[in-house]
Amino acid sequence: MRDEKVSLPRIKLLHPKIADEVVNLIDVAEKEISPNISIRIVQGIRTFKEQDELYAIGRTKPGKKVTNASAGKSFHNYGLAIDFSLLVNGGKELSWDTQKDWDGDNIPDWIEVVRVFTKAGYEWGGAWKFKDFPHFQKTFGYTYGQLLIKYNIGNFIPGTQYVNI
Repeated sequence: MRDEKVSLPRIKLLHPKIADEVVNLIDVAEKEISPNISIRIVQGIRTFKEQDELYAIGRTKPGKKVTNASAGKSFHNYGLAIDFSLLVNGGKELSWDTQKDWDGDNIPDWIEVVRVFTKAGYEWGGAWKFKDFPHFQKTFGYTYGQLLIKYNIGNFIPGTQYVNI
């Protein structure tokens, strides 16, 4: 993982079922893309309060809608989702360019990352009706509603705030 300083602390806060896997998948994906490009985790776990604040944008707060998920209705709330970007220009700039092929192999680097994560069973937000290109989530077959029930009844991994899955 090339972006350990910023991304690794965010990954360590993910659900224990995916944290190590995300590190490994980033390592695999970074071997597929240009050696001058890093994968940056820009968002991992998100509190219910943070989720509601994002949900308010474009509704009760100014701005363009950034999510269709209120608190409890995002896999970010359970540490089972990440948003990523590509770190380019010597690590000075984040890129969400889904078409750029920095390594010249005729496959956009973004899509090379998507292939690694989807092959490992992650859902990609770019395949949804409401496009969320930077988003991956691993659901383990659960809906957010099922996870919310577990959360509300306190069905957590002992000593943590992560739901049992």
